[in-house]
Amino acid sequence: MLRFIFSLSLVCISLLGNAQTKDTAKVMYPERYGLRLGVDLHKIARSFYEKDYRGFEVVGDYRLTKRFYIAGEIGNEDKTVDDDRLNFTTKGTYFKVGFDYNSFENWLDMENMIYAGMRYGVSSFSQTLNSYTIYDPTNYYGENTIISGAEFDGLNASWLEVVGGIKAELFNNLYMGFSVRLNYLVSNKKPDNFDNLFIPGYNRTYDGKFGAGFNYTLSYFIPIYKKNKTTTEKK
Repeated sequence: MLRFIFSLSLVCISLLGNAQTKDTAKVMYPERYGLRLGVDLHKIARSFYEKDYRGFEVVGDYRLTKRFYIAGEIGNEDKTVDDDRLNFTTKGTYFKVGFDYNSFENWLDMENMIYAGMRYGVSSFSQTLNSYTIYDPTNYYGENTIISGAEFDGLNASWLEVVGGIKAELFNNLYMGFSVRLNYLVSNKKPDNFDNLFIPGYNRTYDGKFGAGFNYTLSYFIPIYKKNKTTTEKK
């Protein structure tokens, strides 16, 4: 935990900026490259406290250069939505792939990130219309609820995501992270006489083509090889 607090402190200090002196010396140290794998803690926790939701997501990134990482997520979601007029269940899997750019200048051998990136996501899912309510003003009892059970299979969607987030080292090779995502729906195969109001991996679609999401991650870094990096230190 102390390492995590120290990592976050360095991030804040870097954002504020540091004065540099003219008397410096070059220092060379190894910079690690490898694979980082983890899970979305928010989806796991949500599966426990929200009775109509089940979800799991695996996250990963691979460092290509000093700044760029290949990154992606794969997961599944099962969610029942109970609105005033509709009750439906969506089940499916999704996959996202893209890149992250680390804008944070680490000190010595630290590997924290303040990053921005993009993803292209695809989802394959099914919908079940459990029930719907019809309002009829001529009906003495007002509303009429229809138990449907209609199933719509073979649905899919794709979208673009703009991602921003941070990752800070909690313990040796163990990282805690947070990211926010802004989504734009590219394609959306809808069932006949219904709509895709929730898409696994994308989230709600009530606001047209735009959506948003976030995640909290816990991940582990697996080093594969090292490169020497040269930096400067005060004399």
